[in-house]
Amino acid sequence: MDLFSDPKHNRSDARRYIPLAERCRPRKLADFVGHEEILGTGTILRSEIQNSQVRSMILWGPAGVGKTTLAGIIAREVDAEFRGLSAVAAGVKEVRKIIDEAARLRKYSGRNTIIFIDEIHRFNKAQQDALLQAVEEGTVILVGATTENPSFEVISPLLSRSHVYRMKPLTADQIQLIVERALQNDELLKVKNIDIKDWDSLQKLADGDARRALNLLEKSLDLFPESTKTYILTKETFQKAASRKVLSYDKTGDFHYDLASAFIKSLRGSDPDAAVYWMARMLEAGEDPKFIARRMLILASEDIGNADPLALLVATQGFTAVTYIGLPEAKIVLSQVATYLAAAPKSNAAIIAINKAIGDVRDLPELPVPLHLRNAPTRLMADLDYGKDYRYAHDFEGHFIKEKYLPSELENHIYYKPSDQGAEVNIKARLEKLWEGVKKYHSTDKKTK
Repeated sequence: MDLFSDPKHNRSDARRYIPLAERCRPRKLADFVGHEEILGTGTILRSEIQNSQVRSMILWGPAGVGKTTLAGIIAREVDAEFRGLSAVAAGVKEVRKIIDEAARLRKYSGRNTIIFIDEIHRFNKAQQDALLQAVEEGTVILVGATTENPSFEVISPLLSRSHVYRMKPLTADQIQLIVERALQNDELLKVKNIDIKDWDSLQKLADGDARRALNLLEKSLDLFPESTKTYILTKETFQKAASRKVLSYDKTGDFHYDLASAFIKSLRGSDPDAAVYWMARMLEAGEDPKFIARRMLILASEDIGNADPLALLVATQGFTAVTYIGLPEAKIVLSQVATYLAAAPKSNAAIIAINKAIGDVRDLPELPVPLHLRNAPTRLMADLDYGKDYRYAHDFEGHFIKEKYLPSELENHIYYKPSDQGAEVNIKARLEKLWEGVKKYHSTDKKTK
């Protein structure tokens, strides 16, 4: 800026290059939208913020729900120094430097330091170990953000010293409120005549992600010529803007659930070629290989199960190998596992079985254990008929006897129905023979979940 420039003009011109999501990032707790379950009146975190006694924490949730924003707000609310690091770019040296600075700040001014680590699931063990003593002694307050289950990615000593807060995707109403505030308060948008005709499309495309919603709004407006007087945003407008987002794929961004969905559905659909393609897209975009391996672990049980019991073993060994060797070699292991799972026979009988059983447990939560199935370690229990008339399966031919193992209210209920695929063909035949006249097994529905 020089002596002849217009300060107001330059400030406005500079802000137009800052993404809308960043311009609209709230700075006060009162302006933060959503997450009442962790920030509502009477919650632990809100009380800690109000009392300026915040403890180390892990914010766990999908992209765009406000993890980074909340970390900054907490620092301002409790008047703490805020130091942010990206786990992708920072190393042990950067962590130790912040810890040393935090120790000096606390000694000479009494102020605390919040060290915010984005994508903390990408920190290796050495980097996390470097944090441990400082967190334990209170030299720094850790606020970690992760899209991954911290139980798998954060070392136990650090996890035990941090409170984990689960941040869920924002609701459709919360997404609308955030966008409405942007339209009302952003200095570049409030001067435009913007008419959103289809909130439902915007909300669905945002899928609980505030940043995605604001980016979509911004991209939609970019579709219009600068001379536009009234911006009318319809379903077609949002869909066109969304397609542009896919084409301008950002390989340094957060996890890309569209690609993950295509990958999983290709595995489920027994198409190894499509599965490898989508996996390659994910890897080239910078996806964490352990994220891919973990999704295949789930699929091995959810979509293959006992149709090929080796699938879970292959997926588990694949996850272990990927954890040990990392990229670039891990891509070979991932390809081996993906092609095996895609080619394996499919069955969702396992997930159907547990979901049906959980449904009965919730509907009838207090059904007693039948007396003959109860243990009788004391004389009193034996006198009360605990264990009476129980028949030990190994005492009978074929190590089997038609005993009653369910509560009487659920007698002969069938939760697990083996499919006609792979090894489950034999499992089904065996169960039908054992329980002939008592239970009738048949294939699960051919429709997918």
